[in-house]
Amino acid sequence: MSRKLAALAAMACVCLSASAMARTQVAKGYELPKDRPVKIISLRPDVSVGSLDAGGVEEANADWTAAARANLADAVLQNQKAQGNTVVALADQTGDDAKTVDDYQKLFHAVSAAVFLHKFTPGAKLPTKNDRFDWTLGPGAARLGEIGGGDYALFVYTHDSFSSSGRKALQVAGLLGCGVGFCMVIPGGLHFYYASLVDLKSGDVVWFNFQPSADGDIRKPEGAQHLVDKLLSTMPGRGQGAAGK
Repeated sequence: MSRKLAALAAMACVCLSASAMARTQVAKGYELPKDRPVKIISLRPDVSVGSLDAGGVEEANADWTAAARANLADAVLQNQKAQGNTVVALADQTGDDAKTVDDYQKLFHAVSAAVFLHKFTPGAKLPTKNDRFDWTLGPGAARLGEIGGGDYALFVYTHDSFSSSGRKALQVAGLLGCGVGFCMVIPGGLHFYYASLVDLKSGDVVWFNFQPSADGDIRKPEGAQHLVDKLLSTMPGRGQGAAGK
């Protein structure tokens, strides 16, 4: 198993172990401003879709990934339009702006890993953050707002691995073995998703939500829309602030 896949599997285990816990974290008192219009920049969804072969090795599928990314990007715009929010998809950048966007996407992943570790992992909570959700990308994130012309940045991450026909056959064989007293559980693909909203004035992560299991096939437009609607359903809107956890 590659180091990247091992990390993904570990994060998925955290998600599953936290299934009984709150999956949403909100900065204390956060709500979208009611006294002025705001614009949300939707960064290109970070998507990985692949297949899991009979031996449990995951192989990326470029066509599936491209289709899922396009579906999710469209679904985010449709979702936010229905919520009455002004949202624009951040266009691909060039030169220094492209590097800035890439750097902050990487920084966001690092911060997200810390959120998973210290907010959702039993025994790993930080005493200074036990009752608070105060994570940040730093004030330099304002540069994203200058590039995209927005007040907030919306990050969406998804990872899906679908069982190949060979692995499905092994799963069926394992279940059939129960009939003769020998059950063998063959796990299916790995699925988890998260989304987050960042205030670009301060760089603070003001909302974070994850889904720890498959909920619709994001390779299809209707599956991507179903997932996005569920993933963004807890994002507070105007006048819907929530206490941090």
